[in-house]
Amino acid sequence: MNIIERYVERMMAESTPERPLWNIEKIKEGKVNGWNYIDGCMMIALLNLHRITGEDRYYTFAERFLDHYVFEDGSLRGFKEADYNLDNICEGRVLFDVYRMSGKEKYRKAIDTLYGQIQRQPRTHEGSFWHKAIYPNQVWLDGLYMAQVFYARYTMEYENGAHVEDIRRQFMTVRERMHDAETGLYRHGYDASKTAFWADPVTGCSRNPWLRSLGWFSAALIDVTAEIDDASFRADMTVLARELAQSLLSYIDTDAHMLWQVPNQPGREGNYPETSGSAMVAYFYLKGARLGLLDAQYAQVGARIFHAICARYLSETDGKLNLGGICLVAGLGPENNRRRDGSYEYYISEPVVENDAKGLAPFLMCYTELLLGGIPLEI
Repeated sequence: MNIIERYVERMMAESTPERPLWNIEKIKEGKVNGWNYIDGCMMIALLNLHRITGEDRYYTFAERFLDHYVFEDGSLRGFKEADYNLDNICEGRVLFDVYRMSGKEKYRKAIDTLYGQIQRQPRTHEGSFWHKAIYPNQVWLDGLYMAQVFYARYTMEYENGAHVEDIRRQFMTVRERMHDAETGLYRHGYDASKTAFWADPVTGCSRNPWLRSLGWFSAALIDVTAEIDDASFRADMTVLARELAQSLLSYIDTDAHMLWQVPNQPGREGNYPETSGSAMVAYFYLKGARLGLLDAQYAQVGARIFHAICARYLSETDGKLNLGGICLVAGLGPENNRRRDGSYEYYISEPVVENDAKGLAPFLMCYTELLLGGIPLEI
């Protein structure tokens, strides 16, 4: 068992569905854990590990974890459709595989529960999903990862690709509205009504790019394209992916070999090389190169970022491995939380933690891509 797998073993051994070690937000809040995207990211990573390594312990843990949250009628512990929260769709990705492997009908019913939200999700006048009910008319880059990969898999498996065009249109709207030609990056959020306190009154965009949101978006581009077997869709996503891949290269620090929390302001006081977003970008490069969406050379770029994260932030204390440098959370608003205004000062003010799944899961997804690509692990 290598160092990465030993780390995962520890995280599983010290976690329960009620109190997973990687869900730092819930631990800090002291709230009862419910269906959520943070656990979802970790379940995605564990099923990837199972698929690539063949080790049953990863699947066994994930299925037991999910069993706690999925009831026999397909309802989900703590889930409320009326929240119209795209984050809550994320964990649904793993239900397809767990249903296939376990044969339990409750997982098929849960897939339909989440798809019901997709069908009724409020949309902007341009046809994009609102990020949440509490964020009306807002599109965040995060939401493309949270909802569109599940949406893509559902429409391909159960609808013969009936909604591929809807998915394509939502990605292209993000490119049209949220891409910043000056930096080559995307802004974190966009308000189609242009009324949110953080939104530019002309463009509707937030003020800055945020690294993890770029990571979510880049991972979404690759994962959605992997699900949709349509040449035209793949061609459009490949154009977006290659453009973004080239732009992100300029923001990889030449010394740290990572990207910064506010990526276009490296070295500014308070800014720092951030783990979760860097890991997602590395995953984007590694998987994109493996699938042929990106040039093969990007695999080595992704591997360099992964090993830089290990060198900077993977440490051992009292025999226990920990992954640091992870921004706990960042967002935009709502109206009653004007601290979250999209400013540079805001993004660097959020807590930096260890072992949170928003960093750990993409780190593990990079690890599985290294295994698939036959790239040596240099730690």
